[in-house]
Amino acid sequence: MEKKYGRPIEEWKDLVRTSPLTKHMELVAWLKTEHGLGHGHANALVAHTLAEKAA
Repeated sequence: MEKKYGRPIEEWKDLVRTSPLTKHMELVAWLKTEHGLGHGHANALVAHTLAEKAA
Protein backbone atom coordinates (compact mmCIF):
# COMPACT_ATOMS: atom_id res chain seq x y z
CA MET A 1 0.00 0.00 0.00
CA GLU A 2 2.82 2.40 0.82
CA LYS A 3 4.46 1.72 -2.52
CA LYS A 4 1.22 1.98 -4.51
CA TYR A 5 -0.14 5.16 -2.92
CA GLY A 6 3.06 6.91 -1.88
CA ARG A 7 2.44 7.41 1.84
CA PRO A 8 3.31 5.33 4.89
CA ILE A 9 0.40 3.42 6.45
CA GLU A 10 0.64 5.49 9.63
CA GLU A 11 0.09 8.66 7.60
CA TRP A 12 -3.04 7.17 6.03
CA LYS A 13 -4.29 6.17 9.48
CA ASP A 14 -3.68 9.72 10.73
CA LEU A 15 -5.82 11.04 7.87
CA VAL A 16 -8.64 8.71 8.88
CA ARG A 17 -8.31 9.66 12.57
CA THR A 18 -8.39 13.41 11.86
CA SER A 19 -11.18 13.31 9.30
CA PRO A 20 -14.46 14.92 10.40
CA LEU A 21 -16.20 11.83 9.00
CA THR A 22 -16.97 9.05 11.47
CA LYS A 23 -18.89 6.33 9.64
CA HIS A 24 -17.00 3.45 8.08
CA MET A 25 -18.41 3.71 4.55
CA GLU A 26 -18.20 7.51 4.53
CA LEU A 27 -14.49 7.23 5.29
CA VAL A 28 -14.03 4.52 2.64
CA ALA A 29 -15.78 6.65 0.01
CA TRP A 30 -13.70 9.69 1.01
CA LEU A 31 -10.42 7.80 0.69
CA LYS A 32 -11.48 6.49 -2.69
CA THR A 33 -12.69 9.77 -4.16
CA GLU A 34 -10.32 12.26 -2.55
CA HIS A 35 -7.16 10.17 -2.34
CA GLY A 36 -7.53 7.59 -5.12
CA LEU A 37 -7.36 4.46 -2.97
CA GLY A 38 -8.94 1.27 -4.21
CA HIS A 39 -11.95 -0.08 -2.36
CA GLY A 40 -10.12 -2.98 -0.70
CA HIS A 41 -7.27 -0.84 0.59
CA ALA A 42 -9.61 1.91 1.79
CA ASN A 43 -11.91 -0.57 3.50
CA ALA A 44 -9.08 -2.40 5.27
CA LEU A 45 -7.45 0.85 6.36
CA VAL A 46 -10.66 2.25 7.82
CA ALA A 47 -11.56 -1.03 9.55
CA HIS A 48 -8.14 -1.32 11.13
CA THR A 49 -8.00 2.33 12.20
CA LEU A 50 -11.49 2.34 13.70
CA ALA A 51 -10.81 -0.93 15.53
CA GLU A 52 -7.73 0.63 17.13
CA LYS A 53 -9.76 3.64 18.18
CA ALA A 54 -12.42 1.42 19.80
CA ALA A 55 -9.88 -0.62 21.75
